[in-house]
Amino acid sequence: MIGVAVLGSTGTIGDSTLDVLARHPADFRVVALGAGRDVGKLADQCRRFRPDYAALADPDRALQLERELRAAGLTTRVLAGEQGIEALACLPEAPYVMAGIVGAAGLRSTLAAARAGQRLMIANKESLVMAGPLLIAAARAAGATLLPIDSEHNGLFQCLPNGEADPAHGVDRLWLTASGGPFLRWSAEQIAAATVEQAVAHPNWQMGRKISVDSATLMNKGLEVIEAQRLFDVGPERIGVLVHPQSIVHALVEYGDGSFLAHLGAPDMRTPIAYALGWPDRIETEVARLDLAALGSLDFCAVDAGRFPAINLARQALEAGPAGTTVLNCANESAVSAFIAGHCGFLDISLLVGDVLSRFLSGNLAGTACETLEEIGQLDRYARFLAEEWLKRSPGGGAEGRALG
Repeated sequence: MIGVAVLGSTGTIGDSTLDVLARHPADFRVVALGAGRDVGKLADQCRRFRPDYAALADPDRALQLERELRAAGLTTRVLAGEQGIEALACLPEAPYVMAGIVGAAGLRSTLAAARAGQRLMIANKESLVMAGPLLIAAARAAGATLLPIDSEHNGLFQCLPNGEADPAHGVDRLWLTASGGPFLRWSAEQIAAATVEQAVAHPNWQMGRKISVDSATLMNKGLEVIEAQRLFDVGPERIGVLVHPQSIVHALVEYGDGSFLAHLGAPDMRTPIAYALGWPDRIETEVARLDLAALGSLDFCAVDAGRFPAINLARQALEAGPAGTTVLNCANESAVSAFIAGHCGFLDISLLVGDVLSRFLSGNLAGTACETLEEIGQLDRYARFLAEEWLKRSPGGGAEGRALG
């Protein structure tokens, strides 16, 4: 059996990964589970899968987890803090690592898995956005296998010759699809008044709150444009985005002869997870099979950049290099957290990110190389500081000022 470490096990990616693993007990064994703060859910997962190791990023909650596991008679070794999560990523007995921790918090453990030469199944797109060149160089140096879990990039990987977007193989453009989120057909006035619960009510996918808000702003697709550039080493001009409300076509590859190859599947993360676990073979899942006749039609349209400016912000950051994409990601994380906490409005998310990115590009840190975690950490703190300043300057996230304006 192949040992697997699941980082972010209590999130939606973790749930889907454990579901796939549970259906293949003769092929895989859960060796390690790592999460942030959810003691109860991680304890339940440990009771079910009986891993050798478990870790929580919150040290106090790790102590609580250890007490619960000992009371349950489990011998699972409990690690604590960010270093504990990193240790799980490097275990020789768990050469397959699911990087499912959301946001910048997953960067260090994802990089640790790459440096350890693991099969790195990367659902943490923010690691590639913030530290793509560093992460990919580490994976190459250690002989790690990097397999994308985002359905769009997983689909591209499957449609590309040898997983590579080399023009020598006739590859012209890569196309990512976006559902358009819950506000695709809303007016600008309705979007301006959107609540958190409306923003996280994605029409097709079951996801966590942060990524659901990103899907509503389309920043998730902007981050995925950056991710595609990092993974497949193509110019940004060769990466396009189409709105596809059904979320059935996840990605398309356009070839120089005018033909397209498309990846289709139900909107269920268990499909790309199973593909990454089984690659280069395929393993069975319980995912519902598509009934194309029942679907009847598949719709596509262009992105309305006026209502959804996030993709253009992401492209602007990508042009500025790794420092720009790091600042974009960290400003967005701050903005989304503020929106979820009720400190700003929905439209303020893109306004805040745009302001932070503009101030960064005109400042003296714009040339930061992002060759080390220290440099990336400096930019992370800087972007979050600028975001806090924006929120302080704009009571209510500026919503009142715009309404009066």
